[in-house]
Amino acid sequence: MDKFTQKRINLLHPMVRDEITTIINECNRSLTGKAKIRITQGLRSVEEQNKLYAQGRTKAGKKVTHAKGGQSIHNYGFAVDICLIINGKTASWDTAKDWDNDQVSDWYECVKIFAKYGWEWGGNWKNFKDLPHFEKRGYNNWKTLSKKEKDQNGYIII
Repeated sequence: MDKFTQKRINLLHPMVRDEITTIINECNRSLTGKAKIRITQGLRSVEEQNKLYAQGRTKAGKKVTHAKGGQSIHNYGFAVDICLIINGKTASWDTAKDWDNDQVSDWYECVKIFAKYGWEWGGNWKNFKDLPHFEKRGYNNWKTLSKKEKDQNGYIII
């Protein structure tokens, strides 16, 4: 696992850190070619979320989210976005490429592993496909999460 992924895992909700570490390690073992998985986004502040929400609306660029600050599962540490790192240096969001030639795209190998651990894939959403996005089932309702008390570190108390 690369240092960027590890740093992002360390900021996720403490309840999912071990599980996401297991998922990433399992993905990397499954990907036997030049691709490895990297978490590009994990915990995101409300301010960061609002900046992303403004993109394509009040700021230039393409819309990348339908969630305002507080409405994203990233804001609670129960969501990650990924990419594939090819040969240790080049980021790829190619969902079709089979870098290890095992007849299954590397991206979908990871999708299956996330699903095995109970993570919902944004690529399955009907209205707004978010291919890099995964969120923990059972902890992916922002209205419920927003009402929970937080600990001294700002994580919701489960």
